[in-house]
Amino acid sequence: MRVLAAMSGGVDSAVAAARAVDAGHDVVGVHLALSRMPGTLRTGARGCCTIEDSMDAQRAATKLGIPYYVWDFSERFRADVVEDFVAEYQAGRTPNPCMRCNERIKFDALMEKALALGFDAVCTGHYAIVATNDAGQRELHRASAWAKDQSYVLGVLTSDQLAHVIFPLGNTPSKSDVRAEAERRGLSVAQKPDSHDICFIPDGDTRGWLEARMGASDGPIVDTDGNELGTHDGAAGFTVGQRKGLDIKRPAADGRPRFVLEVRPATNTVVVGPKDALDLAEIAGNVFSWCGDEPAGLSGDLAVHVQIRAHADPVPALATLAVAPDGSSEVVVRPDSPLNSVSPGQTAVLYDGTRVLGQFTIARTVAVRLANPALVE
Repeated sequence: MRVLAAMSGGVDSAVAAARAVDAGHDVVGVHLALSRMPGTLRTGARGCCTIEDSMDAQRAATKLGIPYYVWDFSERFRADVVEDFVAEYQAGRTPNPCMRCNERIKFDALMEKALALGFDAVCTGHYAIVATNDAGQRELHRASAWAKDQSYVLGVLTSDQLAHVIFPLGNTPSKSDVRAEAERRGLSVAQKPDSHDICFIPDGDTRGWLEARMGASDGPIVDTDGNELGTHDGAAGFTVGQRKGLDIKRPAADGRPRFVLEVRPATNTVVVGPKDALDLAEIAGNVFSWCGDEPAGLSGDLAVHVQIRAHADPVPALATLAVAPDGSSEVVVRPDSPLNSVSPGQTAVLYDGTRVLGQFTIARTVAVRLANPALVE
């Protein structure tokens, strides 16, 4: 097969490309330039999209003896990931930019261009497994090493995309094995640290970055009854579940700490309350996709596991396809035990065992205290 290896400049993508070469594929390496001012992205050990990462990818490609190119996806990245990130915060939601990047850049724009150029598949260094079931359909599964599993951020893949992806690291027992293999192959990135955080926020100060683009103004901090407890200097930087940085002058009657329950951009208001008010009995979203055919059983209650963060534990739940308040179809999930500190805008990924069924963007939530008032003291 003709395989396009997406090379970020890290050790995972370099070893994935090497394994694709070993498998006998005709491999070409490509690095995605996601900013026309790379200095605005993270540098050093914490980066994933910088000039030095591009150079690391080029050195790996040279070592492997494969052609190497840099493709400029900066405008697409700005529009589909960066601007979406700002818009979601402006709407009071908490987005996942890595999920959007996988969905719209790595497995949409990149794959579209790769297929148009005659490549059969895109290869990446993600830790996940693509398997073929008895009916000949491709399925996405968790990696064999759950500690490194990245199937959550790949939950946006469709059946058409699964037909054209290769994840050579999916069955690798551990990251240390990948680094040892890179050492044996003479790849200079063997001990390069993993990247972290959001690549387009240089100093890691998400709140400051957002305020610079959205502006900030003082607004009220209120409890669930609307009583004003204090003020904030900009609602955009607050997320559901946050405890620090509230600066509330009036302590709660029971002495318990307060947490952010809701952000209301229209009125620049932050709503706070006790931790148990964050417990959710239901999450739902009308923007969803399936990794393959729509799962059977969604007309009733389908037993699944739901995961709401990349490193969160999966929670047993019942999922159903229902009619949303606006008349559209939505996926509704009711967990067996309450989910906590979940914000609209986050992604929920559904699993059947190790298999990824699909995902949806959380649009609304129902708190336990509202769904089951009798359970609240």
